[in-house]
Amino acid sequence: MLRHLLLLLTLGVSGGYSDSHSLRYYDTGVSAPGSGLPLYTYVGYVDDREIVRYDSDSRRFHPVAPWMQKNEGPDYWESETQNGRGAEAVSKHNVQTAMQRFNQTGGFHSFQRMYGCELRDDGSSRGYIQYGYDGKEFLSLDTERWTYVSTAPEAQITAQRWNSAEVNLPQYYRNYLVHECVDWLRKYIAYGREELGRRVRPEVAVTSRQTDSATMLHCRVYGFYPRDVDVKWVRNGKDDVISHEAKQILPHPDGTYQIRVTVEVAPKEGDSYSCHVDHSSLEEPLLVLWEPKNDSSTPYIIIAVVGVLVVIAAGVGFYAYKKRSGNNTPGARYNPAANSDNSPPPPTACA
Repeated sequence: MLRHLLLLLTLGVSGGYSDSHSLRYYDTGVSAPGSGLPLYTYVGYVDDREIVRYDSDSRRFHPVAPWMQKNEGPDYWESETQNGRGAEAVSKHNVQTAMQRFNQTGGFHSFQRMYGCELRDDGSSRGYIQYGYDGKEFLSLDTERWTYVSTAPEAQITAQRWNSAEVNLPQYYRNYLVHECVDWLRKYIAYGREELGRRVRPEVAVTSRQTDSATMLHCRVYGFYPRDVDVKWVRNGKDDVISHEAKQILPHPDGTYQIRVTVEVAPKEGDSYSCHVDHSSLEEPLLVLWEPKNDSSTPYIIIAVVGVLVVIAAGVGFYAYKKRSGNNTPGARYNPAANSDNSPPPPTACA
């Protein structure tokens, strides 16, 4: 159930591929234990790899990735354990406050926060913070204007307080997201370079299905790692064919990923349709041709290397999760304590 909640907390980005690394933290507080889910859980990820974890059952912050245990000592884990216990208390407060805002007196409810940063291959970076309640948007930080924006009426009080001159929480997080988060991401990338640098080429299968009025073209890309990928259909090698379905990248049990992109077309004589795939494991993007005469229910794969016909789309895929998260620092007033060098920003209590 925990993984289900985390997957609902998403920064969704569709479109182009770009090789990048990300550091993301998720903390989740619930109103009552259920389905084996602790009252509070805090996890950290580098890219798609879980590296650290804390929960209200163990009440200890511990490594998940072996390279985190190898490179950080007892002081790190003890300091983070104390931070986790403080965040756990704040989480309980935030769940109760949110329930009051929504006029709820019982039932199962969750309050989440997701925050972190991304470092792109061109050296640029960006940070983000999102909050959610019961699977719906609650609050987010606009990192262009550096102000909190309420995405639910019940969050307006919190947004006003956090944006106030007295609290000025956006500027506190700005320092963390722009500088500290990126510095720690670089350090963690160095820790796990061997694993994080792994590249697995995608397999590509192209099939079609005829309907009464059109042809449905399916491009399934699977077995690739890391997660970021650009998949689209093109006509005559250059014209993008718009897909109206959501492009969801899904995990595979073997640790790789898969995605399917479908478009509806009405082929004309002389037209050719191909599936374009770009991934960090490829020296050049792939163009996989659909051949209607040879198509059958069995995937027919033709892989052609392209370079001159394709402009690598610039954009960054971020782990999608579509629910938000939240937690924050106890007390009616926010006074940011000096963070230990290894600590993410403390959570802040909802007003």
